[in-house]
Amino acid sequence: MPGDFVRFEVTRPKDGVALITMARPEKLNAMDQTWFRELRELMDGLGHGDGVRAAVLTGSGRAFSAGGDIDMFHDLAGDVAKVRPHLRLVYDAFHAVERCAVPVVAAVGGLAFGGGTELALACDIVLAGASARFAFKEPTVGLTPGYGVVRGPDVMGRHWTRYLALTGRVVDAERAERAGLVQEVHPDESLLDAALDLAAEIAANPPLAVRVGKAFVNRDTGGGFNESGEAVALLFGTAEHREAVRAFRAARGR
Repeated sequence: MPGDFVRFEVTRPKDGVALITMARPEKLNAMDQTWFRELRELMDGLGHGDGVRAAVLTGSGRAFSAGGDIDMFHDLAGDVAKVRPHLRLVYDAFHAVERCAVPVVAAVGGLAFGGGTELALACDIVLAGASARFAFKEPTVGLTPGYGVVRGPDVMGRHWTRYLALTGRVVDAERAERAGLVQEVHPDESLLDAALDLAAEIAANPPLAVRVGKAFVNRDTGGGFNESGEAVALLFGTAEHREAVRAFRAARGR
């Protein structure tokens, strides 16, 4: 099992199952650079001599994740040279979920905006609570979801990806299930138990067959990220993005 983290808590509630909880509820589990580094390290370590055969990823508080920390966006806005290595870190973190040695089940309750929806796309199976809300909010601040516009068509198809990535609209759990982003919807109070039961069911299967199955489903899914990363980096440098971030922070009194 990986070591200590400040953005995540890791427990073992069932045999063979790791529960990974995003532990930044006061910021709606917003993603900063520490978050991305820790997620990559955590996912790269799971399933290697620790007895973990499946994992559940969830958020604490009233959100799965509200996406990228807007204060981090403020620090990056206008500096494309700083944005490029940041985006590599972001993509590496989401790719670490995809290439994790064990299946990762998302238990999404509350908000999953921006990177929160992208994180759900990276997971192998997604369960949602009735309160779950999904959105790519990037277009509202002059950006596009760089990981989402590449992985979204694989999961939801092109029409649903365009619908979300071009509008910034919010969809509820039932619509996300119809789109193919979510596989099961549960009452909020039973969501985590349902996700843990599903992970335990996976963990009870012969582990090599599970690993091979995940690896083959995720094969040949690496194209397009270099191009989307460069496009997003350039968007970070636009006046429209800087002004949108300024307005957002002003509305919060920052």
